[in-house]
Amino acid sequence: MKESLLQVRGLKKYFPVRGGVFLRRIGNVQAVEEVSFSVERGKTLGLVGESGCGKSTVGQTILKLHKPTAGEIFYEGQDIAAMNRAELKAFRRDVQIIFQDPFESLNARHTVSRILEEPFVIHEMGTAAERRRWAGDLLNRVGLQVDALDRFPHEFSGGQRQRIGIARAIALKPKLVVCDEAVSALDVSIQSQVINLLMDLQREMNLALIFIAHDLAVVKHVSDDIAVMYLGKIVEQADAQEIYAFPRHPYTKALLSAIPIPDPSRRGERIILSGDVPSPIHPPNGCRFHTRCPHAVDQCRSVEPTEELVNEGHRVACHFWNELADRNAVG
Repeated sequence: MKESLLQVRGLKKYFPVRGGVFLRRIGNVQAVEEVSFSVERGKTLGLVGESGCGKSTVGQTILKLHKPTAGEIFYEGQDIAAMNRAELKAFRRDVQIIFQDPFESLNARHTVSRILEEPFVIHEMGTAAERRRWAGDLLNRVGLQVDALDRFPHEFSGGQRQRIGIARAIALKPKLVVCDEAVSALDVSIQSQVINLLMDLQREMNLALIFIAHDLAVVKHVSDDIAVMYLGKIVEQADAQEIYAFPRHPYTKALLSAIPIPDPSRRGERIILSGDVPSPIHPPNGCRFHTRCPHAVDQCRSVEPTEELVNEGHRVACHFWNELADRNAVG
């Protein structure tokens, strides 16, 4: 078995909640709780779930934009927490991110040329003329014209700005790119163009992707494997085809039932979840999903389910996934 490019083990990330006159720490937002997964070279892991479930925090913690509270992150077999300055600089060259908002993530005061040349400047690559030429090549690669180099981000549409963000992310020829809701702020027609661009670049560069999104139809299209998150925890992960055909966790079933079926003659059974997502400051005891699960019993309210192996590569954290298996097919 080949070694994974990235391995995440037992990752936790808590953010402090402060209050009172002296702003003392009075609690924690348990944004990420015991998350584990791996990403293979050239493959895509889709990380899905409702807004606020911790998906983006996972992606940003992998890049050390947040310091993990606990757990381990291994890149090419090396613990990133143990990296020295030179190793961390090389890691940042290999692992990049595309942010959700293509306007906020680009410096409005900088030209496109300066934005795209900055990675080369930081890593001390090339002369000024070479960096300018490389920036133009990057624009061509993402479907924009070289004459855009001297323009500013506000002069572009949302889709064009996201292409610039993608160009910046691939500038240093990374091995892994975290796509943090990279298409959710775009119109549907533009989404498909950006997704196709990402998939083309993945094939050309043998890129591994962590594709963070809440649109399961999009995730199905781009992912090799999928991990479903709820309230900071992964409740199910499997091969993309497996998880769409045979979901085991009730939450996964509910998410999949919300995907529109592009055929008016077919009707899928929509599963409506009751209640709201609990607060990550005070998550429920037992299974975190039990407050909204239609199958919850006393055991679910008191005992946290452990991750179980359904079959090779398919894991689920549910006490009764086997009993519910006869209702797993969706659409």
